[in-house]
Amino acid sequence: MRSQSIVAALSLGSATLASHIQFPINTVGENNIRPLDITILNPGHTHSVSFDSEQWRLDEYPSKNATGNLIFDTVHSLLQHWPNTRYRHGHNIVPGMIPIGTLLYHGTNGSHTIPSGPEWTAMDPEHSIFFARGNGSGWLLTLAATRPLKVLTQLPGENRGPERLFDERERIDDLCTWGKEFGIDGFARSLGWKWTLKLCCAILQPVSRQCLSLHLALPKDERSSPHPTPLDSDTGVRTFEVLHSGSWHNRYPGESRIVLDLTSLVSLYDTALAPSLIPVRAGLERYDHRVLGISSDDISRVMRKLIEVITRPHPVGSGIDWKTLIHVIVDRYADRLELMQHLLNFTSSDSQQLLHQAKLAQTQLRVMLMPYLLHSTNVPGAVTSGIDALQWALPIFRQCAITHTSEIINQIPLMTSSERLLLTAVEDTTREICRVTTNMWANGVMSGLDTLFHVERNVDSEVTRLMSDWKQDVKKLMSWLDWSVWVKCQPACGTEEMCYLPNPRPKRPLPKNLNDALGAKSSTDRVGPLPEGQAIAGSPFVHVTLEEDPRKPQPRCIRRFQPYL
Repeated sequence: MRSQSIVAALSLGSATLASHIQFPINTVGENNIRPLDITILNPGHTHSVSFDSEQWRLDEYPSKNATGNLIFDTVHSLLQHWPNTRYRHGHNIVPGMIPIGTLLYHGTNGSHTIPSGPEWTAMDPEHSIFFARGNGSGWLLTLAATRPLKVLTQLPGENRGPERLFDERERIDDLCTWGKEFGIDGFARSLGWKWTLKLCCAILQPVSRQCLSLHLALPKDERSSPHPTPLDSDTGVRTFEVLHSGSWHNRYPGESRIVLDLTSLVSLYDTALAPSLIPVRAGLERYDHRVLGISSDDISRVMRKLIEVITRPHPVGSGIDWKTLIHVIVDRYADRLELMQHLLNFTSSDSQQLLHQAKLAQTQLRVMLMPYLLHSTNVPGAVTSGIDALQWALPIFRQCAITHTSEIINQIPLMTSSERLLLTAVEDTTREICRVTTNMWANGVMSGLDTLFHVERNVDSEVTRLMSDWKQDVKKLMSWLDWSVWVKCQPACGTEEMCYLPNPRPKRPLPKNLNDALGAKSSTDRVGPLPEGQAIAGSPFVHVTLEEDPRKPQPRCIRRFQPYL
């Protein structure tokens, strides 16, 4: 089969490593640099660090084509339903494994035998039961892996071109035919609210003879009716439980029954080997990022990269737990940045109230940077101006930025190319977080707001401007990071409710035939409100409202029993 056909089936683009030469990681020991000597006090010993202050400028913004933040976030979001609902156009392909004994489910209308060829299975029974219609022929097959299953997590289906919109069976067959040579047992895909697994052959055995196939007692439902009708109570419950069981995997660690190998990550946000996607993304919001439009040269490189990672011996790599490292960074900063956003969303005509709020924000900034405040920090006693006004804070910026990676860079010789890409993503992300927070804090110090470092300054004249600048700084940083942990129901849902994020909706109903599909040239052509009255009454599947941007559905609380809305 031609590589282009495989890529179409996988909905791939190109990705690989940005080399260490292109993305400098360690500046220690480099020649021809202007050193800035700092003394760092650690428990039990003191050591000196030299670095080029030009590489740690507080006014140096990320490149507009930088994707380190996107690689960081998409890797942190792997196997989580919530972020994969926000962004349906996936950009990662990662090999993984499903352990022995893992249960998988398949709902049918009549058949109660183990599939002999490619077929869908679900990770939770509620999802499969949804497809076992209540017409007297609903069966649920419960299966268990009798050996580790080698899988690929593929890009969500929204990335496929319109010409492949109606050939689900053909795509499964194509994938399995291609994967057979490499021992691939199945392909996992996110549906936003559920992870499903395409099994390529009959490699499973029943848990026991009693649960090989269960003929379910389900009431009749009218979901196959040509006209939407109100759901009866039992069918509504089954529909809701698809969402409910999916919500168990909304956040970290996500769907833990699929064990991913991040040393073999293929990311289509890797600009080094997917340069054709740079102009495709240019000027677009992340919601509109697509793999569609990738060049044939990049497709060929993706195929070589993909085959390389799925055929090399295991285990390989440095042994670094990238999943945990990335989550530690999100844990460290997500809550604190959200609190800063809250503190700065404040207006008052009372100068003393405004000053009090600014001091609270300054304290929180210092708390964020506390592990990196060097004993040798020498803050100018008088206000200075110009490009070097905050140079005294550069050692703090650098220490903050390198803390999570200063030791693991010693493992670079053992890292796979995918790991070096992850290292660059972590460095880019922590650098920007630390650049912004250090700059905010240092400006607060020089405005006389910090109780730890005293600077003579007329604080009242500075506070309004400073609060406005800080607000914009935090807004830009959080937008650049774009972590889904900040997307939630506010206020929080009650005990009888569940926070639900609707799937993004197209501008018009999906094309009814292939010719119409081919006529839809881009995702932008299909973005817009869904006509009212298209949802089935009584269903917990909520559509976006006419007031919302359909690409950016907002979370809302729905009831856990009828009526759901």
